Amino acid sequence: MEYTEGTKTPPITISIPISIPPHSSSSYPSQSPPNPSLNPPPPPPPVILRPCAACKILRRRCIDKCILAPYFPPTEPLKFTIAHRVFGASNIIRFLQKLPENHRADAITSMVYEAYARIHDPVYGCVGAICQLQEQVNELQAQLAMAQAELVNMQCQHANMAALICMEMSQPQQPIIQEPNCDNLGFFTEEANLGTTNWEPFWTRK
Repeated sequence: MEYTEGTKTPPITISIPISIPPHSSSSYPSQSPPNPSLNPPPPPPPVILRPCAACKILRRRCIDKCILAPYFPPTEPLKFTIAHRVFGASNIIRFLQKLPENHRADAITSMVYEAYARIHDPVYGCVGAICQLQEQVNELQAQLAMAQAELVNMQCQHANMAALICMEMSQPQQPIIQEPNCDNLGFFTEEANLGTTNWEPFWTRK
């Protein structure tokens, strides 16, 4: 058998048809387009009207970066009037500058409440309102404790009644024995005494 170097066997190729759907989400999950419903758009920024109530009352120009404009809109001038009367505009601005933006709204609400309470009660201010609310809380707690005690008492009475009823139903019923009447017993004893002593029929006597 001779071997020829120049002859080579050609490779065998087998073609298998494969159908790949275009842009299939199951086979290529990483290439799926993003869903716009999962990422909602950010809320729009609040609309700030110019000039704000603070600058209008102070009679000054309201600049674009006014620190009081987001919290004292021009539709609520009484809000700034009350706070300005007790704390003063400079103290309010200084106080807001020391706070982060996410806490400023709560701080303004607290300052307006304290100023309103101070105007109505110059001696105690908001402390008087807090004391009144605390007294109401104490009274309500006492009423709640009394109601709970009455409820526990009624539950105990109900449990005792249920236990008595169960005991009466579990006991067997005893037969009722009628006692003889004393009057009838006396009549029979008298007849017995008469028969044994002197009573005899008339036809037996001689």
